[in-house]
Amino acid sequence: MSDIEIGRAKRARRAYSFDDIAIVPSRRTRDPEEVSVDWQIDAYRFSLPILAAPMDSVMSPKTAIEFGRYGGLGVLNLEGLWTRFADPEPLLDEVAGLQGVEATRRLQEIYTEPIKAELIAERLREMRDAGVTVAASLSPQRTKEFAKAVTDAGVDLFVIRGTTVSAEHVSSQAEPLNLKEFIYELDVPVIVGGCATHQAALHLMRTGAAGVLVGFGGGAAHTTRTVLGVAVPMASAVADVAAARRDYLDESGGRYVHVIADGSIGTSGDLAKAIACGADAVMVGSPFARATDAPGRGFHWGAEAHHADLPRGQRVQFDQVGTIEEILFGPSRVADGTMNLVGALKRSMATTGYTELKEFQRVEVVAH
Repeated sequence: MSDIEIGRAKRARRAYSFDDIAIVPSRRTRDPEEVSVDWQIDAYRFSLPILAAPMDSVMSPKTAIEFGRYGGLGVLNLEGLWTRFADPEPLLDEVAGLQGVEATRRLQEIYTEPIKAELIAERLREMRDAGVTVAASLSPQRTKEFAKAVTDAGVDLFVIRGTTVSAEHVSSQAEPLNLKEFIYELDVPVIVGGCATHQAALHLMRTGAAGVLVGFGGGAAHTTRTVLGVAVPMASAVADVAAARRDYLDESGGRYVHVIADGSIGTSGDLAKAIACGADAVMVGSPFARATDAPGRGFHWGAEAHHADLPRGQRVQFDQVGTIEEILFGPSRVADGTMNLVGALKRSMATTGYTELKEFQRVEVVAH
């Protein structure tokens, strides 16, 4: 990527968002019915390359089970309402009725309730008893505290997710999480992130992670760019981390780490572009917040929205367009890419002549 001059003392790389690129059709097309969007990470195989983001507005134990039965991977937020309250439904109703600053203030109050290890065990047991792959998420700050409760409850995939996660966090106040040591001792595959550069991704891959989340500050409920000035356009970020995956594959003698785009995926077109840029799968939040059966009642927020000192997110409201099943598989009643995500991905692959996700990563794209 060529550098541009911001001023005499500062140069910058040009980077691209999903809106800045487009997928180019080839000379060959396929029948969409012949396209496979199967995805496998470690020993777990899914019929969809989609993870539902661990956000209280999107995933409850019930919706995680539902999502798993549809062939995706629902990730439960273990620092959310379902591990703080025995019955969070009245609180979700209350949050849906609040406005603006009042909503942020109330979210900050609600999330001061302590996380309970017994509720972690109960929620994960509920998911396991339903027969789906059990995935759960903690922030790096809480991972050491609750990791034993999570593993004792029998999680299949463990996600360490933060706005920015590095393998070299430095702190003089507390002992940081040693990712490499932690992942080595853990007996389940770990997905970790976010990151957005080649070097940061390479460091995370060297910790032994099975997958790396790409992105920070770019989700619909984030204001990280406004508050911290931190953001990276996702098309460039995914392509950079995909290059790190290739380099680590050579460095490690054949160990493949999955690249999962996490952020700025609001439509089916964004999903297709993420895979075209090199992602193996995507983590999606806002499209499922539009579901009539999502816990957020049409509202959407992440952990950044209720930070006690410096909120870097907001509660946003969406028009509810259909059930989670309809958002995944249609039929679509809108023409804006918010329904039938899987059908659109298959058609995009078929239009460009590809039948497998790994092949589709090689599709031609243009910047415009």
